[in-house]
Amino acid sequence: MILLTPELHAALRANADRSATRDYDPVPVVKFFNPLGAATWLASELEDDGDTLFGLADLGFGCPELGCFSLSELASLRLPFGLGIERDIGFSTTASLSVWADTARRAGSIIQAQSLIWRIEAAPVPEIPTDPKQGNDG
Repeated sequence: MILLTPELHAALRANADRSATRDYDPVPVVKFFNPLGAATWLASELEDDGDTLFGLADLGFGCPELGCFSLSELASLRLPFGLGIERDIGFSTTASLSVWADTARRAGSIIQAQSLIWRIEAAPVPEIPTDPKQGNDG
């Protein structure tokens, strides 16, 4: 599996460029995971070298950390049964990286945070009355 498509590469670089110029809290672009374990990585930025990713890393020990990790190292990991680190092709989110980090730290893992965040993202948004007289009892 290709870990980074050209579209993902471009989105990660765009986030890195925005982060370099101002205070910016990007949304994670891509999720990598160990199909045989709990290790999970959310990447929001890719440095100029094309290898150094920034995001949230969770090796499955209950302490997700923000920091840098290497795309080439993820790609080179060989797991039992001929497997390797995979990209979650269905991953998408509207929550910023800081929300993911805070939720993952409180929940103990990215996997647990994903359950909470996706439940919130899927919740219906309450409608705000457009008529100023509606919902006003006094």
